[in-house]
Amino acid sequence: MIIERAPARRLGGYFVALFGAGRLAAERLGLLDHMHDRKSLQQGVDIDRSGKQRPGLNYADLPGQPWLLLRSDVEQAAFTALPDDVEIRYATVPTAIEQDADGVDVTLLNKVTGISTTERFDLVVGADGLRSTVRSLVFGPHEKFVHRMGYMIAAYEYAGTPSGLAPGVGATFLEPNRSMWVYAFADHDPTILLTYRTDDVDAERSRPAIESVRAAFGERAPEVLADVLDNLEASDNAIFDSAEQVKMDTWHQGRVVLLGDSAWCVTLYAGMGVSAAIAGADLLGTMLEQRPDDLEGVLTDWEQGLRPYTTFYQTNAYEDRGFFVADNWLQILLRRALPTLGKTRLGRRLIDKMFHVEGVITYKSADILDEVLGGSRHHHEEPQVVHRPRHSAA
Repeated sequence: MIIERAPARRLGGYFVALFGAGRLAAERLGLLDHMHDRKSLQQGVDIDRSGKQRPGLNYADLPGQPWLLLRSDVEQAAFTALPDDVEIRYATVPTAIEQDADGVDVTLLNKVTGISTTERFDLVVGADGLRSTVRSLVFGPHEKFVHRMGYMIAAYEYAGTPSGLAPGVGATFLEPNRSMWVYAFADHDPTILLTYRTDDVDAERSRPAIESVRAAFGERAPEVLADVLDNLEASDNAIFDSAEQVKMDTWHQGRVVLLGDSAWCVTLYAGMGVSAAIAGADLLGTMLEQRPDDLEGVLTDWEQGLRPYTTFYQTNAYEDRGFFVADNWLQILLRRALPTLGKTRLGRRLIDKMFHVEGVITYKSADILDEVLGGSRHHHEEPQVVHRPRHSAA
């Protein structure tokens, strides 16, 4: 049974990346055949405050050859691959979770009818996001686990093509502590990301999103940014939130286990949210199939095997953040030089060194199931976290 708080399938969605670790797991789960890389092959542009455009980087230019998708692509693939006998209850939320040695009793509230029922399960998997209801009911309040990074995020789907850009052309607007990204696709309208630094998350949230975002980006916006801001104000699918990570000492308690953002949210700066969630689900399902009578052992071993990867993604998100929103003009000038540097062999080597390609690819492209269960990686081994210089752009 799947419990979904939304009244129906959520078909919209922001840009997401699918790295090798996620694609390998998605293939095993029967999802990959229902997804495709939407990457645009057109050169991206970087825009300054005056409106001048120069060659820029797209997210697809990052090491690891990520697929560029929409969240709805992943949802559609999962829905298509779902067995026919799985029941989905929409507009339903858990209000109480109690467990004993033999099972879990979950009180479920239908938000439309107001009717509560209690169901008993062998295992409850909480995959309900950053502010997980399952986590708060079983593990404690959000404040114990959610850690703010000090940045705000506004994201939405843009209908059509932003003013000043050609179809399929991605764009960035970069200034210290704030940036705009237009994620262009080959076969879909673009999505937008606006992100900026703040010292007061609560104050940013207290105002309408457009007021906070306009104040953060200032006046005299170039044509593309001005249009993006106007469309944010008119959007009915915008997300406005702070960048936050979830850090927990354990992801399971008895017969309740957390998965994805509810357990280890890495933030979009890591680019590994979807990949880590799919890989985590693939590993958990495989281990449960192999050892159906050893639930506690499976959950313990699953967490021990997976945690080194999520720890790496979380730690590197703090420096990956600099690729999305730079701290100073030096970082931005270095970013602007990358398209030119990438045309030469020496330049590509320098870029690989800046991005610490070997370390990043080891974790973002890993076949996690094979490494955890195949013995090529010891369960107790901790990841070698890559520390980049402050001016790096990944």
